[in-house]
Amino acid sequence: MKYIATATALMALIALSSCSKEQAPVLETVRAERGQLTETVTATGTVESVTQVDVGTQVTGIIDKLYADYNTVVSKGQLIAEIEKTMLESDLRSAEASVESAKATYEYNLANYNRDKALHDKQLISAYEFQTSRRDLDVSRTAYDKARADRVRAAKNLNYAEIYSPIDGIVISREVEVGQTVVSSMNVANLYTIADLDNMQVIGNVDEADIGSVKEGQAVTFSVDAYPGKLFEGTVTQVRLNPTEESNVVTYEVVVAAPNPEHKLIPGLTANLTIYVMRESDLLLLPAKAFAFEPRGVIETSLPALGEGERRVWVCKGGQLLPATVATGLSNGIMTAVTSGISEGDEVATGYSARPADPDSPSEQSPFAPKPPSRNSKKK
Repeated sequence: MKYIATATALMALIALSSCSKEQAPVLETVRAERGQLTETVTATGTVESVTQVDVGTQVTGIIDKLYADYNTVVSKGQLIAEIEKTMLESDLRSAEASVESAKATYEYNLANYNRDKALHDKQLISAYEFQTSRRDLDVSRTAYDKARADRVRAAKNLNYAEIYSPIDGIVISREVEVGQTVVSSMNVANLYTIADLDNMQVIGNVDEADIGSVKEGQAVTFSVDAYPGKLFEGTVTQVRLNPTEESNVVTYEVVVAAPNPEHKLIPGLTANLTIYVMRESDLLLLPAKAFAFEPRGVIETSLPALGEGERRVWVCKGGQLLPATVATGLSNGIMTAVTSGISEGDEVATGYSARPADPDSPSEQSPFAPKPPSRNSKKK
């Protein structure tokens, strides 16, 4: 501990700056204690699922069976719905028949081509007849390829009649009923919305004045109205640079990852965020007013000059105020960390309280109040 005071200054301090609280005005002190120093940014946001998938169908048909409903927990690859397959099975059989027909035609034209080629090589048929045979072979080969492709598409469409969950999650929305016709067009007809509730995120809107302090990796706590009094924890994973302006207020989106093992957080909840832009533990702390305190009756020029980065506080020790030169660290504007110069438990002056009123003092009495009787008057 580095206390600096000359003998002359100490005498002045003893006379003018006693720590005794029996004198007026009363000296206010605070004990230097270790604690946590924090600085926060507040924001509001919306809870969302990190992974949320709309499950639809690529084929037109009638919903035959539904194996999942609202809040059903599903696994990846689990069958959750079926579309009536009669028409799709018919399309597949038709495509298979077309393949067989196209194959027979192709094989017939291939045999004709091979025969005509041999005859043409011996100049037993005209070039026109040979070209016709080759054209028929090419056309039948193309038709055969198309028929096989149609069969693949028909088989795939039949597979699409069975709807499987693409992820592990929970059904948060069901858009269809059994017997309802779904039509596949440019947009996939939506059947379910499945969300992974194990891993949630909050999209917070941070004011432009605070966004410069927010960084990836910072700790976050937040609350939702659904569970008053409970704090959820998260971490900043992304600071999006695209601004949003509404009513002349500019905000930026901040993504906060929030584990959700109990599935209490659900999509759409409004969250009140506290982002810890600074959070350090086990620091020796003093309030800011301790550094602004100046004892009454002490001439500043009689004290040693402060070096770069040094500050002065006044420590109450042995009934007297002694100046202490300290080095400071982090600060949030309310509390400041002290790295050297004082010890934990030291009493540090922060100011003077108002002088207590003396009812017997004339200066403290109202001129309109009745005067008390004299204590020296004798009873008659």
